[in-house]
Amino acid sequence: MTTASGGSAGRWASAAVSATVFCVQLDAFALNLALPGIGRDLGAAGGGLQWVVSGYLLAAGALMAGAGRLGDLYGRRRLLMAGLAVFGGASLVCALAPSLPVLVGARVAQGAGGAMAMPAGLALLTNACPPSSRARVMGRALGIGGVATVCGPYVGGVLTEAVSWRAVCWLNVPLALVAVVCAARAGESRDTTAPASVDVAGLVTATGALAAVAVLVDRGPLWGWASGPSAVALALAVGLGAVFVRHKRAAAHPLVDLTLFGNRPFVALTAAGAAANATTVVVLFAVPLALQGPWRLSAAGAGAAFVAPAAAMALAGPVAGRIRTADAVRAMAGALVLGAAALGAAAAAPTLPVFLVAVTGCGAALGVAGALTLIATQAVVRPERAGEASGVTKTVITTAAGLGVAMSGPAADAHGTATAAAVDTALMAAGGCCLAGTVLLVLTAVRPGSSRGERSAADGCPD
Repeated sequence: MTTASGGSAGRWASAAVSATVFCVQLDAFALNLALPGIGRDLGAAGGGLQWVVSGYLLAAGALMAGAGRLGDLYGRRRLLMAGLAVFGGASLVCALAPSLPVLVGARVAQGAGGAMAMPAGLALLTNACPPSSRARVMGRALGIGGVATVCGPYVGGVLTEAVSWRAVCWLNVPLALVAVVCAARAGESRDTTAPASVDVAGLVTATGALAAVAVLVDRGPLWGWASGPSAVALALAVGLGAVFVRHKRAAAHPLVDLTLFGNRPFVALTAAGAAANATTVVVLFAVPLALQGPWRLSAAGAGAAFVAPAAAMALAGPVAGRIRTADAVRAMAGALVLGAAALGAAAAAPTLPVFLVAVTGCGAALGVAGALTLIATQAVVRPERAGEASGVTKTVITTAAGLGVAMSGPAADAHGTATAAAVDTALMAAGGCCLAGTVLLVLTAVRPGSSRGERSAADGCPD
């Protein structure tokens, strides 16, 4: 396996991943509050407008697993830069889109670019850092992404109101360019233990199965889980998944090695991370609505009140980076229990200060859990297949975001006039999701220990 070496290359890799995570996460959430403005500008409404968000998530969720392994085989820096180029170019098209179909198509392309960039970037950083500083460096990068996640909706809302929703798309272009410049200075790495050839059958069947799952999760609540379209999506997901598994067992160099799913710490952390991500989406949707609805704050007041939980969530990334890999499962379980307790306290809060304290504690807990998902799963797999592992993890947690949107339904459907009961229902459902993730971790009951195949420490990343 070739790896990046030298302090400068490692620092540029860290900067590139930080910029990439910030750019992609900001875009993923910034357009949510801009949808009404998009509808007015493009003369669109109803279900068609929701594809501005859904198209992005579906493309990202379906393509990440394959993209992560392609980065391992052909060069993680190369795929990161390609993904950023696609993302930035698609953002430009979004900014200039004359109609809703063009905008949705560009959003799908953005999702594809993000799917290429995110797992490749995390794998690049994994291989650029020595084990002694890897978790801390990744924690800082993910903390920067956390800032974008929590401020994205407000950035989108402010830019839409003050300028135009198109300003949100224009903002992505220089951000992507900065990330490309940083990535160009980072060292390249790839998996040299396998031939650089594409497992086409595996790529097609995996992507098809994941796309069907993503569509089912996204559209199921609207179609009805027992409806014909939902049944077709489920059948496609199961059928293509079965073909994928059968092919993987016979392939000499599979796109995704099935032994990865025998890595119990990896599976448990990924599943728990999915629960944490679904809960995070609920918090990002329901809490702002609660502040403007039951707690009767203005939009500006709600934004100011949300600063504390947002900051807690963002600062949790660096904190997670200081947790030992051997303690990751226990720390994740503790964070999820704290998150569930905080959500219960928020739902029962008698006053606004109590509500804000509770959601701030929840933000900190979910920030730790989310960052640990990406940091610890990279630590318990072989570095040469880091992109593959990152792609699988990102696919699972991105798909889980759709479940978070579904759980937010009772509050989100109110469009800013949410009742206390609707918000409480969403928060309690999210708390149950946290507890489900905790149960998965407890059942695993395995100490991850040190990562298998972990290379010796080498210079490359800032400590």
